[in-house]
Amino acid sequence: MCRNIRPLSNFEPPATDDEIQAAALQYVRKISGTTKPSRANAAAFERAVAEVAAASTRLLDSLVTTAPPKDREVEAAKARQRAALRYGT
Repeated sequence: MCRNIRPLSNFEPPATDDEIQAAALQYVRKISGTTKPSRANAAAFERAVAEVAAASTRLLDSLVTTAPPKDREVEAAKARQRAALRYGT
């Protein structure tokens, strides 16, 4: 998975539209192989981002879990700790 795409399910508060949009953009960038499409492909690129964001929103809204919601700050601290161990910072 692309390192910039983060899990968005089962968080309190829930994922925002901006977070879902950012993940969709990263996904489309990854599979298209470009961070900025040419003018000829801009409309298709933007349409793909919108469609992936809409599908992601539907998915997140329909997921059911019995696990307690994760806290964003706690998860961010865990990620920083893993990075410190991995990169020695």
